Amino acid sequence: MNIVDKITASQLKKDLPEFRVGDSVTVGCIITETRGGKSKERVQDFKGTVIARKGKGVSETFTVRGVYSGIGVEKTFHIHSNKVAYIKIEKPGKVRRAKLYFLRDRAGSYKIKERR
Repeated sequence: MNIVDKITASQLKKDLPEFRVGDSVTVGCIITETRGGKSKERVQDFKGTVIARKGKGVSETFTVRGVYSGIGVEKTFHIHSNKVAYIKIEKPGKVRRAKLYFLRDRAGSYKIKERR
Protein backbone atom coordinates (compact mmCIF):
# COMPACT_ATOMS: atom_id res chain seq x y z
CA MET A 1 0.00 0.00 0.00
CA ASN A 2 1.56 3.28 -1.05
CA ILE A 3 1.41 6.56 0.85
CA VAL A 4 -1.46 8.01 -1.23
CA ASP A 5 -3.68 5.02 -0.37
CA LYS A 6 -2.87 5.42 3.33
CA ILE A 7 -3.80 9.11 3.33
CA THR A 8 -7.06 8.56 1.45
CA ALA A 9 -8.01 5.61 3.68
CA SER A 10 -7.72 7.85 6.74
CA GLN A 11 -10.17 10.37 5.19
CA LEU A 12 -12.98 7.88 4.51
CA LYS A 13 -16.08 8.04 6.73
CA LYS A 14 -16.90 4.82 8.54
CA ASP A 15 -20.47 5.52 9.73
CA LEU A 16 -22.24 5.74 6.35
CA PRO A 17 -25.45 3.81 5.68
CA GLU A 18 -25.78 1.52 2.68
CA PHE A 19 -27.90 3.38 0.13
CA ARG A 20 -28.53 2.92 -3.57
CA VAL A 21 -29.92 4.81 -6.51
CA GLY A 22 -33.69 5.14 -6.11
CA ASP A 23 -33.66 5.50 -2.32
CA SER A 24 -35.40 8.48 -0.72
CA VAL A 25 -32.87 10.09 1.61
CA THR A 26 -32.41 13.08 3.89
CA VAL A 27 -28.95 14.64 3.74
CA GLY A 28 -27.84 16.95 6.54
CA CYS A 29 -25.79 19.73 4.91
CA ILE A 30 -23.59 21.90 7.10
CA ILE A 31 -24.25 25.52 6.11
CA THR A 32 -21.85 28.28 7.20
CA GLU A 33 -23.44 31.70 7.57
CA THR A 34 -21.30 34.80 7.95
CA ARG A 35 -22.89 37.95 9.29
CA GLY A 36 -21.06 40.95 10.68
CA GLY A 37 -17.71 39.16 10.68
CA LYS A 38 -19.06 36.27 12.76
CA SER A 39 -19.51 32.84 11.24
CA LYS A 40 -22.14 30.41 12.43
CA GLU A 41 -22.72 26.82 11.34
CA ARG A 42 -26.03 24.99 11.18
CA VAL A 43 -27.36 21.77 9.69
CA GLN A 44 -29.97 22.05 6.94
CA ASP A 45 -31.87 19.00 5.68
CA PHE A 46 -32.15 18.27 1.97
CA LYS A 47 -34.76 15.62 1.14
CA GLY A 48 -35.06 13.84 -2.18
CA THR A 49 -34.37 10.79 -4.29
CA VAL A 50 -30.87 9.57 -5.11
CA ILE A 51 -30.66 9.71 -8.91
CA ALA A 52 -26.95 8.95 -9.42
CA ARG A 53 -23.78 7.67 -7.73
CA LYS A 54 -20.34 8.14 -9.27
CA GLY A 55 -16.74 7.34 -8.45
CA LYS A 56 -15.20 5.41 -5.61
CA GLY A 57 -13.07 6.07 -2.57
CA VAL A 58 -12.63 9.65 -1.39
CA SER A 59 -13.96 11.15 -4.63
CA GLU A 60 -17.28 9.25 -4.59
CA THR A 61 -20.31 11.50 -5.17
CA PHE A 62 -24.07 11.11 -5.24
CA THR A 63 -26.81 13.33 -6.66
CA VAL A 64 -30.11 13.93 -4.87
CA ARG A 65 -33.17 15.39 -6.60
CA GLY A 66 -35.91 17.01 -4.54
CA VAL A 67 -38.97 19.09 -5.37
CA TYR A 68 -39.37 22.32 -3.40
CA SER A 69 -42.32 24.67 -4.06
CA GLY A 70 -43.02 22.84 -7.31
CA ILE A 71 -39.49 23.33 -8.63
CA GLY A 72 -37.04 20.45 -9.08
CA VAL A 73 -33.72 20.99 -7.29
CA GLU A 74 -30.65 18.77 -7.64
CA LYS A 75 -27.59 18.78 -5.43
CA THR A 76 -24.43 16.73 -5.78
CA PHE A 77 -22.63 15.75 -2.58
CA HIS A 78 -19.27 14.15 -1.89
CA ILE A 79 -20.01 11.18 0.34
CA HIS A 80 -16.91 11.61 2.50
CA SER A 81 -17.09 15.42 2.71
CA ASN A 82 -17.03 17.31 6.01
CA LYS A 83 -20.03 19.34 4.79
CA VAL A 84 -22.26 16.25 4.94
CA ALA A 85 -23.32 15.78 8.57
CA TYR A 86 -25.48 12.68 8.07
CA ILE A 87 -27.39 10.63 5.53
CA LYS A 88 -30.71 9.08 6.58
CA ILE A 89 -32.57 6.59 4.41
CA GLU A 90 -36.29 7.47 4.50
CA LYS A 91 -37.55 4.83 2.04
CA PRO A 92 -35.51 2.26 0.08
CA GLY A 93 -36.44 2.28 -3.60
CA LYS A 94 -36.44 -0.47 -6.21
CA VAL A 95 -35.30 0.68 -9.66
CA ARG A 96 -33.81 -0.98 -12.73
CA ARG A 97 -31.46 1.80 -13.79
CA ALA A 98 -28.07 3.01 -12.55
CA LYS A 99 -28.86 6.65 -13.33
CA LEU A 100 -32.36 8.13 -12.99
CA TYR A 101 -31.85 11.21 -15.13
CA PHE A 102 -35.22 10.64 -16.83
CA LEU A 103 -36.92 11.88 -13.63
CA ARG A 104 -35.95 15.42 -14.66
CA ASP A 105 -38.53 15.32 -17.46
CA ARG A 106 -41.29 13.71 -15.40
CA ALA A 107 -42.58 16.27 -12.93
CA GLY A 108 -44.02 14.12 -10.14
CA SER A 109 -45.62 11.57 -12.47
CA TYR A 110 -43.25 8.70 -11.60
CA LYS A 111 -43.58 6.56 -8.48
CA ILE A 112 -40.64 4.43 -7.31
CA LYS A 113 -41.53 1.05 -5.81
CA GLU A 114 -40.34 0.30 -2.29
CA ARG A 115 -37.62 -2.29 -1.80
CA ARG A 116 -38.16 -4.85 0.94
